[in-house]
Amino acid sequence: MQEIRKEEFTPLFEELISEVTNPEQKGKAAVHKLVREMCEYFHITKAVTEFYKSVIHEKRGDGEVIIGYDNGKGNVIAHRRRIITRSMAVIQGTLYVEKQEDILEGDDLRRADLALRSVLSYISRNRLQYTIETFAFYDDAGYRNIRFFMRHLLRLREKRGSLSGHAAVRLNIRRFTLVNKDMGRKGGDMALKNYYGILDGCVGENGTLCRIGGDNFIAFMEEKYLSGFISKLKGTTVNCGEDGKRIVLTASAGVVNISGDSAGMTPEEIMDTVSSVAGMAKNSSDENIIYFDSMMLRRKERVVRIQDLFADALENREFAAFYQPKVDIMTGKVVGAEALCRWFHEGTLVMPADFIPVLEMTNDICRLDYYMLDTVCRDIRRWLDTGTEPVRVSVNLSRKHLTDADLLKTVFGIIDRNRVPHKYIEIELTETTGFVEFDVLRQIICSLQDAGVSASVDDFGMGYSSLNLIREIPWNVLKVDRCFLPLDTEDEKSITRLMFKHVINMALDLGLECIAEGVETDRQVDVLRENGCTIAQGFYFDRPLPMDEFEKKLRDFRYTV
Repeated sequence: MQEIRKEEFTPLFEELISEVTNPEQKGKAAVHKLVREMCEYFHITKAVTEFYKSVIHEKRGDGEVIIGYDNGKGNVIAHRRRIITRSMAVIQGTLYVEKQEDILEGDDLRRADLALRSVLSYISRNRLQYTIETFAFYDDAGYRNIRFFMRHLLRLREKRGSLSGHAAVRLNIRRFTLVNKDMGRKGGDMALKNYYGILDGCVGENGTLCRIGGDNFIAFMEEKYLSGFISKLKGTTVNCGEDGKRIVLTASAGVVNISGDSAGMTPEEIMDTVSSVAGMAKNSSDENIIYFDSMMLRRKERVVRIQDLFADALENREFAAFYQPKVDIMTGKVVGAEALCRWFHEGTLVMPADFIPVLEMTNDICRLDYYMLDTVCRDIRRWLDTGTEPVRVSVNLSRKHLTDADLLKTVFGIIDRNRVPHKYIEIELTETTGFVEFDVLRQIICSLQDAGVSASVDDFGMGYSSLNLIREIPWNVLKVDRCFLPLDTEDEKSITRLMFKHVINMALDLGLECIAEGVETDRQVDVLRENGCTIAQGFYFDRPLPMDEFEKKLRDFRYTV
């Protein structure tokens, strides 16, 4: 290259300052060209810049080193400038010359230093922008996050005017907890990374795959790539160890095709909808991949309507407690009841299956549970005040309560505010409570019992942790799910009959009060008697009754047994 004359330095220098201040004018390549020309002017043999996120990263040598110019002729340090930014990032620049005699001094040193500082300012701005981008749109493990996903959809919609013709997929890797347990964290991380890489290669050039957290991901792609992506969710072999060990990973997923009724969805609506469908897929025992359709859209609209109506319905006391009797099959006497919620809105009964699952999506279910407990306590107090001897009534609590630090305080507060003796209240929790909550659950049950409030486990036998549940936690009452009740057509050697017999014997041996749910026939009542289960609940005796009808059953009434 032709040597740059002294009189040409000023415009060249001004051009460098202009470019590093506003590199968008000509681009990064122009900056690199000017840096090279400056190095040649000052006889600099090599220019090196370093970027570290913090001083700690600098000490560890954990940063980015960029050689901006190197003619290979010398390695003597001529000048070094180190800058610590306001965000505590460290940027350092070093200029090298061929030999000691070439060390810069005087005006040349001042000009070289100013040029170096300008370059470092440029690098600082660009690297910090990159760092901020990383923090905002990637998680700690380097996966794109949900903010990246939402930005991708917004940019795509802005570019194309519509997201029609695309598909969103939210997925959960099945049984990945077991993978981590069997392979260790390192093996699990490797499997996750490799699976992510395979899936990411299936979304197309304009698609994206982002991690929501843990083993949950969300993808967006053109519809033509969907079938190939779904095929990988149904079973893909991935490496999970340096020794070449491989495993097969599968995933449950919710899929939303952006077309037809859903063509006008916003990115937020797409996110909400695909998350809802993914939840259905994760909890389904039949389908691992569930596609959103117009029926689901109508169901979603009903969900929104119920959520909108709930607060006013609670305020207007539209919810009522119905009582299903628990009957002693030896005497026919009512010995207890389960309080079940019924919603009457504008004179119409809203079925529990239509609103309970909706309320369980949020903490609204907890508000309803407390409302029901208060309603039951009011009824018991009224029975006591009018001379009607109450029975113990069980009130259901959602598992969402287990994260409430004030649960016991609230429960005891409701009972005591209504001046109800604790012996008349039983708190009923579903059997499907997860194993990870055992410690919290044990503390709650023990505290209830210490205060004289009974605790029962509902739907025993429906979950995967049944035996652990009764081994780890000291329940008062075990309610055996109807799935264990033999059909009238089954003989004494049927599997159901044998299982029912042993479940009842086990509960009685543990000192638990045993109640059979869903009793509907004479034959089932006989099976209960034969196996020593003396308390039954079901349509054979009565459906859930309004408060006034149930109150009549408490007054010297006996069912025929």
